[in-house]
Amino acid sequence: MMKNLVLIMLVTMMALNTEANLIENRSDSNDHRWIDLGLPSGTLWATMNVGASSPEDYGDYFAWGETSPKEVYSLSTYKWCKGAENTQTKYCSDSELGIVDNKKTLDADDDAATINWGPSWRMPTEAQMQELITRCNWKASTMKGVKGYSVTGPNGATMFLPAALCRGDGPIDDIDWGGFYWSSESPGFIDASGGLTFGEGGASWAFLYRFGGCSVRPVRVLDK
Repeated sequence: MMKNLVLIMLVTMMALNTEANLIENRSDSNDHRWIDLGLPSGTLWATMNVGASSPEDYGDYFAWGETSPKEVYSLSTYKWCKGAENTQTKYCSDSELGIVDNKKTLDADDDAATINWGPSWRMPTEAQMQELITRCNWKASTMKGVKGYSVTGPNGATMFLPAALCRGDGPIDDIDWGGFYWSSESPGFIDASGGLTFGEGGASWAFLYRFGGCSVRPVRVLDK
């Protein structure tokens, strides 16, 4: 009886481990891969940025609410205003800044992850990013010579976030190194869309001008 019980336990553990490995290495029909970090929410994170061909590749840069990369990231080129802070046409919460719609979460049509990778993907929420910051172990590291952070989840699985910096009206911003990854949420002001940032001091939640060009790391939509 005891031998049978031990055998059942071993088979069950093997099945669970196999399932976990399958989740960590799954990919969709377009070979967009995701990893299960063992987070309480069950969020599955992509293993690379939108526009990237490998985990260490920076990928494309996007202004918040835009779905295509471009050469210049500024108020004059930003999709959701007419060249000035008080001319917002969408995602606005103050009548002095533009047309108020009180939208604070990106529509699917304005989500760079959804538009570029398909309906099974989206940009992460603040809660998902905060969970990544607080529930994972962050370690500054390099992958194939690229600086960034290795992010290890509660189950021991790890993904790499390259320090892709940000884009403005010229080349990549001239700072030592760091990264900023957009979330899908904004308080409604053009200078305050939220995201995950990291540098030599570690990772944190922060806000950045919406017209800046930043990285997008998608999350998998669980019901797709």
